[in-house]
Amino acid sequence: MLRRPFGSFASPWREMEHLRREMNRRLSSAPARTVWQPEPCYPAMNVWLSENGAVVTAELPGFEAEDIDISVVDNALTLKGHREADLLQEGETYHRRERSCGKFERSFQLPFPVESGNVEANFERGVLNISLPRAEADKPKRIAIKSG
Repeated sequence: MLRRPFGSFASPWREMEHLRREMNRRLSSAPARTVWQPEPCYPAMNVWLSENGAVVTAELPGFEAEDIDISVVDNALTLKGHREADLLQEGETYHRRERSCGKFERSFQLPFPVESGNVEANFERGVLNISLPRAEADKPKRIAIKSG
């Protein structure tokens, strides 16, 4: 049993209620903190899968095709790129700067091996489209059943 400082008995439920009220009072007066959220991955990508392969799209506004490097090894796709910072004229300073610059690298595993020699990429209006054909050896095969 819980005891009060001068020896009188107290109900544990009353003590718990007191603790709850005290915690609520302290937490309600605390400054609100923003909830931690993970950094979004860059670039934003979508992936579609079919029996024949995968299609990947990536948003890369402000990039040139020469600034992007795509590599495929087995079933891993890696996308790398680099964007230079905007050049300011003498006497200019940033008022607000939200667009990132520098290098990025993003890799992820596909659920099947890819024919890396047949990968095609197209870059138009800031969107990169990558066609990743599935390796012939990994494609599902239909097995004929013999009867009799």
